[in-house]
Amino acid sequence: MPATRTFQLRHVQLARALFAAVAALMITFSADHSATVGLSVFSGFVLVSALIYILGAWLVTPRGWRWPYVLLAVVAILTGMVGGVPAWRSTPLFFVVVIAWGALSGTIELVAGIRARRMVRAGTLPASDGARDAILVGSLGLALAVGLLCVPTTYALTYSIAEAGSFTLTGITLAVGIFGAYAAIVAVFLGIAGLSPRTTPATPAASTAAASTAAAENEGSA
Repeated sequence: MPATRTFQLRHVQLARALFAAVAALMITFSADHSATVGLSVFSGFVLVSALIYILGAWLVTPRGWRWPYVLLAVVAILTGMVGGVPAWRSTPLFFVVVIAWGALSGTIELVAGIRARRMVRAGTLPASDGARDAILVGSLGLALAVGLLCVPTTYALTYSIAEAGSFTLTGITLAVGIFGAYAAIVAVFLGIAGLSPRTTPATPAASTAAASTAAAENEGSA
């Protein structure tokens, strides 16, 4: 019987949830939703996420299934480094970098989750909640990219509130808020997934043996 890993999938999920929550809180409680603030929070979030992916690929995933975490780490490092250069931080760059990250990382997780679910159904991979979680988080990443694509970079709406003054709602304000909402949703979902109790998954060999035993019992009773 293989030894139980000290660092498991739930720990990866909880670590991702923690830093997603930090990013969401930083944006929520910041009065400045400019590209500078948005990119600084984004770059910090994805660079720390890259470290989590690397640890996950090294300590959690079995050989042959490390490619999703490796690709996610590469995408996070590249986009995080671009967004982390203060002189480059601008409204167009925020849209380009975050949309690219959302589309690429979302596609990677979605494809990995779908492949894992198919292999679980085929009996070539132990049953796990990781496939379902990857599909949902990947879909959220793609939704983030689509949501930002729907926001014009030059959008500006001036409005006034009685006894408060006039305000201007800009495209970058909406975009940073959408990213904050994405981070909050991911934090809640991965937090719940990481804290949820799980049963020990049966290996494919054990599942096949159980199925054979059940079939033999059915034939005997018949």
